[in-house]
Amino acid sequence: MLRIIREAKKRGCFLELNAYPERLDLLDTQCQMAKEEGVLISINSDAHSVYDFANLRFGIGQARRGWLEKNDVLNARPLKELRRLINRTLC
Repeated sequence: MLRIIREAKKRGCFLELNAYPERLDLLDTQCQMAKEEGVLISINSDAHSVYDFANLRFGIGQARRGWLEKNDVLNARPLKELRRLINRTLC
């Protein structure tokens, strides 16, 4: 996983933490590795209905266990900054 995180950093990419309870596809330790390497994490609710937005609490919990803070989470940033970061990856 460290190799994947480092490659994401090299390419200027972000990693996704899927917050659906049956997935939670980034472990807390992997979130911590990403933080240490300077790779931002996007917490995704995996919503297929409005009720699924409640899944975000599971992703936030996983991120907290990985010691992520607001500045480590891509989609916790102000919209203007979020757009700048995303546009940077599309070039």
